[in-house]
Amino acid sequence: MSKMVDNRPLTDWLPITKKEVENRGWEQLDVIIISGDAYVDHPAFGTAVIGRIMESEGLKVGIVPQPNWQDDLRDFKKFGRPKLFFGVTSGCMDSMVNHYTAGKRKRSTDAYTPGGTAGFRPDYAAKVYTQILKKLYPDVPVLIGGIEASLRRVTHYDYWDDKLFPNILSMSGADLLVYGMGEMPLREIIRLVRRGVPFSSLKTIPQTAYLNPKSDNLPKNKNWEDIEISSHEKCLRDKRSFAANFKVIEQESNKAKARRILQNVDDNTLVINPPYPPMTENEIDTSFDLPYTRMPHPKYKKRGSMPAYEMIRFSVNMHRGCFGGCSFCTISAHQGKFIASRSEESILKEVDIVTKMPDFKGYISDLGGPSANMYKMKGKVQSICDRCVAPSCIHPVVCSNLDTSHKPMTELYKKVDAHPEVKKAFVGSGIRYDLLTDSYNKNNDGSIDEYMEQVVTCHISGRLKVAPEHTSDGTLKIMRKPSFKHFHEFKKKYDFYNKKHGLNQPLIPYFISSHPGSTEEEMANLAAETKDMGFRLEQVQDFTPTPMTVATIIYYTGLHPYTLKPVYTAKTKQEKRNQHLFFFWHKRENHNIIRDKLKKIDREDLIEKLIGEKKKFAKREIIKAKKNSKFKPKKKNRARRR
Repeated sequence: MSKMVDNRPLTDWLPITKKEVENRGWEQLDVIIISGDAYVDHPAFGTAVIGRIMESEGLKVGIVPQPNWQDDLRDFKKFGRPKLFFGVTSGCMDSMVNHYTAGKRKRSTDAYTPGGTAGFRPDYAAKVYTQILKKLYPDVPVLIGGIEASLRRVTHYDYWDDKLFPNILSMSGADLLVYGMGEMPLREIIRLVRRGVPFSSLKTIPQTAYLNPKSDNLPKNKNWEDIEISSHEKCLRDKRSFAANFKVIEQESNKAKARRILQNVDDNTLVINPPYPPMTENEIDTSFDLPYTRMPHPKYKKRGSMPAYEMIRFSVNMHRGCFGGCSFCTISAHQGKFIASRSEESILKEVDIVTKMPDFKGYISDLGGPSANMYKMKGKVQSICDRCVAPSCIHPVVCSNLDTSHKPMTELYKKVDAHPEVKKAFVGSGIRYDLLTDSYNKNNDGSIDEYMEQVVTCHISGRLKVAPEHTSDGTLKIMRKPSFKHFHEFKKKYDFYNKKHGLNQPLIPYFISSHPGSTEEEMANLAAETKDMGFRLEQVQDFTPTPMTVATIIYYTGLHPYTLKPVYTAKTKQEKRNQHLFFFWHKRENHNIIRDKLKKIDREDLIEKLIGEKKKFAKREIIKAKKNSKFKPKKKNRARRR
C-alpha cells in the first residue's frame, strides 16, 4: 500500500527514490531524468512537464533531482541503467544566472532548492551531469534540454568565463539536444526509440540538434533548406563573423518556416533542425492538463519552502511565447515569438484545481504568461506571418498584421473572477504597457481601455510593475523597446483609472543600467526624468549578458549583429558602477560622487535637479574660484592712503 501524504498517495508523484520505484513494482526505468532543480510537480517546472509527458506515453520514468556531483556519484547510480535514455536539464534557469549576480558575485540563495539553500547544483550543470553519465554509462544515450541547453545550442559567449564556448553538445558529449519548449520533439523521440530506432539515427526530428561527423553525409529532408554559418573556429578568430552568425540564428529561430542551420566545429558539423510550428490550442492544453499534484515532492517537507514554488504555487499560465523580441531577453530564443494560447476551458479547469489546493485563501497570485497581455494574439493573415523574418512583431512599430485585441483576456479575467472560490486573481507577470497606449498600439476596437480598467480595478496586488527599461530613445532602440514618451502616456492613463475608482496603487517601473548603448549621461537624464515623474526607483538591475541575445553579442563584440556597426557598452566594473549609481540619487552617501560625475560629463545643470544643491553648489564654486585666483583684492586701508 502506498504511503499517504496530505491525503494523497506517494505514487501521485513521479518516483525520486529507489524505494518509490520498487513500491511501484518496477524493475527497470525506461527513462531517468537528471535535474538541477528540486522536484516540484507543477506545470511551471520543466522537469515535471517532461516527466508527465513521458508518463502519458506509457513510459516508466524516474527523476534524480539535484544529484550530488562531488561524492561517489551514488545519486547517478541509484536507479541503475535506463532502458531507453537519460534526460538531462539544469533546471528552470541557466545555472550560471542562478549562481551569480551581474557583478559575478556568488549568490547566497537558490530559489529552486528547499529552504532557498545554495550549493545543490554545479556551475554549467547540464554539461557536468552529462559528462558524469557518459563516464558511468558510456553506451546509454543522453538527451539534453531545458533553457541552459537551449540557449547554448550554438557557439555562444559566456559572460562568467569571458570567452566563446562551442555548442553544448561538443562540451558535454550528449547525443541529442532538444531546444525550446520540448513537448513535440520529445513525443516524436519517444515514438521512434520505442520502435527500436537508435539515437544515432534520430537526425530529422524538428527542434533538435546533434553533431554529425564531417565525413558522413547529412540526412536529407525535402522540406528543409540549409544555411551554413561561420564555424566555431572562425568565430574564435573573428568577432565580426560571430556577430553576423547571430542575425541568422535569431531570424531562423523565429520564422514560421525556418531553415536548417549548419556550423562546423572541430571534426563535426553541428546540425540544428528547424523548430516545430507553434503548438495548437489542443497540444498546449494537453501539456497543462496532465495530472500534476502542483506540489513539491513530500521528501522536501522538513527542509523548508522553495521560494520559486511559493511564488507560483497559486498561479496559472495562460500562454507561451513572446513577440516583443527585446534585445536583452531570452524568452523568444527559447519559447519563440509566436504565441501558443491555452483554451479557456483548460485555464478555467486549472483555476478550479488551484482553488482546491491546501492553504488556498482565495487569491490567485498570477494569471498571465511571459508577457501577461499577449494571450490569443496572433497574425491576422497567416501567409504574411509565414514570410516574416522580423524577430519582433511590435518593434520598431506594431505590425499591422498583428491582432492586438485585449478582449479575449478581459473576458477570461471576468470568468475567473466569477468563480465562487476566487476572491481576487492578480496579474503579476509583466504587462507590456506599450500595447496599452493609443499612440503606440493603434488598435481601435475599444479593447485596450476596457482591459486597462479591468486590470486596474480588479487585478492589481497593491501596485503594478511594468518595464520601460530606459528613458533614452537611442538605448531603447537598441533594446527594441518603444520611446519613453509612450510610458508617460501609459502613466497618465493608469493614474486616470486609479483616480476614477478612488484607488491608490503605485506604478513601479523597471530599469536597466549598463545596457549596450547606454552612457553615463543617459543614466543621469534617466535619474532626472524619473525623479520629475515622482519615482524613487527600486526595481533596477545591471545588465547581465546571457547566451543568445542581441545585447550579449554587442557586449562581447562591440558590434550590432544586424548592422555590424560599433555600439558603445559599459564593460569595466567602474563603468558599470558609475551607471548604476544614478538609480540611487536619493541616497546622501552618493551625493558627492554624483556631483563629481555630473561635472565630469559637463552636466552641472542636473546637480540641483538630482540632489537639490544649487545654492550650496554656487557658493562652493565662488569660494573655489577665489582660492584658485592669481590676483588678490587690494586691502581697503591701502586704497584709502592713495
